[in-house]
Amino acid sequence: MLENYTPVLLQIVIAAGFAVSTLIFSAVAGKSARRNAMKDSAYECGMLPLGDAQPRFSVKFYIVAMLFVLFDIEVVFLYPWATIYKDHVATHGPAILGFAFSFVVILGVAYVYAWRKGALNWKSN
Repeated sequence: MLENYTPVLLQIVIAAGFAVSTLIFSAVAGKSARRNAMKDSAYECGMLPLGDAQPRFSVKFYIVAMLFVLFDIEVVFLYPWATIYKDHVATHGPAILGFAFSFVVILGVAYVYAWRKGALNWKSN
């Protein structure tokens, strides 16, 4: 029975050995490098790190991000429904289509509400 676990144990030993050897090599090679103020400074996409570390973002940014997540979840729920619809239509009939349609209608009402409130208008105050 133990021979069934030999490949798993071997993989764990190899993975742990690789991790340890990589860390040791990184520590040894890192100590031999020349250090100066320019190399020790923070690198931020080629820009000098000046100003506040945490800039303020508009509330619109977060509202649009939350709306994106909300409507992205709709696709996550509708994709599995669409893939099994063909198999379940024989047993459940048109009721399964009604459930999905009501889900889309509720999210459509939420979309229209957000649109009328101006949540999707990036240029507004």
